[in-house]
This record gives sequence, structure tokens and C-alpha cells, in this order.
Amino acid sequence: MNIRLPSLVHCMEVFIDDFTIYAESFEACLENLGIEINLVLNFEKCHFMVTEGTVLGHLVSSRGIEFDKAKVDIITSLPNPTSVREGRSFLGHVGFYRCFIKNFSKIALSLSKLLQKDMDFVFDQPYMEAFQELKKRLTSTPILQAPNWEYPFKLMCDTSNSTLGVVLGQRVGK
Repeated sequence: MNIRLPSLVHCMEVFIDDFTIYAESFEACLENLGIEINLVLNFEKCHFMVTEGTVLGHLVSSRGIEFDKAKVDIITSLPNPTSVREGRSFLGHVGFYRCFIKNFSKIALSLSKLLQKDMDFVFDQPYMEAFQELKKRLTSTPILQAPNWEYPFKLMCDTSNSTLGVVLGQRVGK
């Protein structure tokens, strides 16, 4: 969204092509929504006057910003890969977070070896342990946590022929 909205600067947060208009009270929110700015909205994607909602994959409410537990549950409930393709897909997705996972290369090494050419895909104990460890590290707190607004954000993107991945992340303490 590359437009200037000076009349909403006090009550609007913009992120790429999404925006949120907020206020301290119901009445103030109605007043903010009444400001004319000549935007066309897709009402299927709009949520009005909600006390909580999902914004950029996080649950936002009066309690603050939290994980979307459903997204973490998806990762933790992933079944073991049953083919080279599924193994590559998992490593590709997890590899996107490699800079946040301590000892990523050491943990992923056995899974990487399993995906080598002319290697039989037998997903036994050492591979299962590496798979579970990567899932655990991906869903534990130094990786997925509420943003700290005091630190800068980094938008990381990656793509292949069939997939697009985007992560909004932060490095805390660096």
C-alpha cells in the first residue's frame, strides 16, 4: 500500500497490503472508520469492530499479541515424511529458519543424507529423532514468539518452482 493517509496516522497501522484501524473505545473506532479516504475494500477480507483477530499470523487482542496456536499445532502434528519429496519439502521449509535454530546443520545432517541420490528412503530412528528435534526447535520460544516492538523487523522471502515462503522475523539481542 503506497499511499499517504495523514488523516489516519494516529489510528492506523499498515503492513504491505494490510492495514488495521484501531482506537481506545468502540465510539472512537466508529469515528476513525468514518474518516473518508477513498479506498476500495474487499469486504470478504474485512473484519469490523472485533475485540480480537488474526493479524499476520498472530492473535491480537486486549491481552496483547500471542501465537496462533493452530499454526504451531500444524507444525507439531506433522507426520513423519514417507518419501524423498516429503523429506525435501520439510527440510526446505525448516531450512528457511536455519539462522534461528542453533546447530541446524548438525541436526539436519542425517535427514539431508537420507535425501541423497541412490539412497534408499528408510525413515528409521536417527531420522525420526532429527525430524522431531527440528519440529521441537521450530515451535519453541526463541523461534516463534510475540514480536518485541523495540527491535527492528526483517522480512525474509524465498521461492521455488512450486512454493513461496515469507517470514517476518526479528533477531533479539543482536
